[in-house]
Amino acid sequence: MIKPQLVEGLAEQFSQFLSGEAKVLDQESVRAQVKSMLQGTFDRLDIVSREEFDAQKAVLLRTREKVEALEKQLQTLDEQLQKAP
Repeated sequence: MIKPQLVEGLAEQFSQFLSGEAKVLDQESVRAQVKSMLQGTFDRLDIVSREEFDAQKAVLLRTREKVEALEKQLQTLDEQLQKAP
């Protein structure tokens, strides 16, 4: 989920960019519409935050380590079974 501060900041920058034209319009209305548009766009993009990405990366790393350990254990057991009479 995108942080609301990012959306707010982008909306503010966009409204400043349009400040010359926004004098004719209600600047708060423009800001609210831009904020809504940006939030909707980010929601559709299915973007995750850096914190979420790093957390999932750590989970994946731990899972990979466990799988590798289990593969070694399976190989050892398989070798023992092959040596047994």
